Amino acid sequence: MPDNKQKSASPMIVRPRREAPVLVCRKCLKRSDDGRDVRRALKSGLKASRRDGTKPAKLIMTGCFGLCPKKAIVLASGKSLARQEYVLVADGDQVPRALALLNGERGD
Repeated sequence: MPDNKQKSASPMIVRPRREAPVLVCRKCLKRSDDGRDVRRALKSGLKASRRDGTKPAKLIMTGCFGLCPKKAIVLASGKSLARQEYVLVADGDQVPRALALLNGERGD
Protein backbone atom coordinates (compact mmCIF):
# COMPACT_ATOMS: atom_id res chain seq x y z
CA MET A 1 0.00 0.00 0.00
CA PRO A 2 1.53 3.37 -0.96
CA ASP A 3 2.34 5.92 1.72
CA ASN A 4 0.09 8.97 1.11
CA LYS A 5 1.80 11.18 3.67
CA GLN A 6 3.27 14.30 2.17
CA LYS A 7 6.50 15.76 3.42
CA SER A 8 5.97 18.87 5.46
CA ALA A 9 7.63 22.06 4.36
CA SER A 10 10.66 23.14 6.30
CA PRO A 11 10.27 26.04 8.77
CA MET A 12 10.79 29.51 7.38
CA ILE A 13 12.20 32.62 8.99
CA VAL A 14 10.17 35.76 8.40
CA ARG A 15 11.22 39.27 9.34
CA PRO A 16 8.38 41.72 10.06
CA ARG A 17 8.28 45.25 8.70
CA ARG A 18 7.77 46.69 12.15
CA GLU A 19 9.64 46.96 15.41
CA ALA A 20 9.34 44.21 18.02
CA PRO A 21 6.14 44.42 20.12
CA VAL A 22 5.86 45.76 23.65
CA LEU A 23 3.96 43.51 26.04
CA VAL A 24 1.69 44.98 28.73
CA CYS A 25 -0.07 43.14 31.54
CA ARG A 26 -3.76 43.66 30.89
CA LYS A 27 -4.66 43.08 34.53
CA CYS A 28 -2.20 45.73 35.77
CA LEU A 29 -3.39 48.21 33.15
CA LYS A 30 -7.02 47.71 34.11
CA ARG A 31 -6.34 47.94 37.84
CA SER A 32 -4.20 51.10 37.63
CA ASP A 33 -5.79 54.50 38.15
CA ASP A 34 -3.52 55.90 35.40
CA GLY A 35 -3.93 52.91 33.07
CA ARG A 36 -5.63 54.86 30.31
CA ASP A 37 -2.93 57.56 30.36
CA VAL A 38 -0.14 54.97 30.37
CA ARG A 39 -1.65 53.11 27.43
CA ARG A 40 -2.06 56.33 25.46
CA ALA A 41 1.52 57.39 26.28
CA LEU A 42 2.86 53.97 25.26
CA LYS A 43 1.09 54.03 21.91
CA SER A 44 2.23 57.56 21.09
CA GLY A 45 5.75 56.80 22.33
CA LEU A 46 5.97 53.75 20.09
CA LYS A 47 4.78 55.76 17.10
CA ALA A 48 7.30 58.53 17.82
CA SER A 49 10.25 56.14 18.23
CA ARG A 50 9.81 54.23 14.98
CA ARG A 51 12.65 54.17 12.51
CA ASP A 52 12.32 55.41 8.95
CA GLY A 53 10.74 52.86 6.66
CA THR A 54 9.29 50.71 9.44
CA LYS A 55 5.92 50.56 11.06
CA PRO A 56 5.65 51.37 14.78
CA ALA A 57 5.80 48.52 17.28
CA LYS A 58 2.51 47.00 18.37
CA LEU A 59 1.30 47.24 21.94
CA ILE A 60 0.22 43.72 22.93
CA MET A 61 -2.01 43.12 25.94
CA THR A 62 -0.99 39.91 27.69
CA GLY A 63 -2.07 37.83 30.62
CA CYS A 64 -0.51 38.23 34.03
CA PHE A 65 3.29 38.10 34.29
CA GLY A 66 2.95 37.02 37.94
CA LEU A 67 4.62 40.10 39.43
CA CYS A 68 1.47 42.02 40.42
CA PRO A 69 2.88 45.32 41.76
CA LYS A 70 0.45 47.36 43.87
CA LYS A 71 0.60 50.68 41.99
CA ALA A 72 2.42 49.98 38.75
CA ILE A 73 1.98 48.41 35.34
CA VAL A 74 4.30 45.64 34.13
CA LEU A 75 5.88 46.05 30.68
CA ALA A 76 8.17 43.72 28.76
CA SER A 77 9.74 43.31 25.34
CA GLY A 78 11.61 40.53 23.63
CA LYS A 79 14.92 42.11 24.60
CA SER A 80 13.93 42.62 28.23
CA LEU A 81 12.58 39.08 28.52
CA ALA A 82 15.86 37.72 27.15
CA ARG A 83 17.59 39.58 30.02
CA GLN A 84 14.89 38.30 32.43
CA GLU A 85 13.86 41.89 33.21
CA TYR A 86 10.51 43.64 33.42
CA VAL A 87 9.85 47.38 33.58
CA LEU A 88 7.32 48.83 36.02
CA VAL A 89 5.53 52.07 35.13
CA ALA A 90 3.36 54.03 37.55
CA ASP A 91 2.19 56.86 35.26
CA GLY A 92 2.40 58.17 31.72
CA ASP A 93 5.37 60.45 32.47
CA GLN A 94 7.58 57.38 33.00
CA VAL A 95 6.82 55.86 29.58
CA PRO A 96 9.68 57.41 27.52
CA ARG A 97 12.28 56.12 29.99
CA ALA A 98 10.50 52.76 30.19
CA LEU A 99 10.62 52.35 26.39
CA ALA A 100 14.36 53.09 26.47
CA LEU A 101 14.86 50.48 29.21
CA LEU A 102 12.88 47.90 27.24
CA ASN A 103 15.25 48.42 24.31
CA GLY A 104 18.30 47.91 26.55
CA GLU A 105 19.39 51.53 26.87
CA ARG A 106 20.97 51.90 30.30
CA GLY A 107 22.19 55.51 30.26
CA ASP A 108 21.09 57.08 33.56
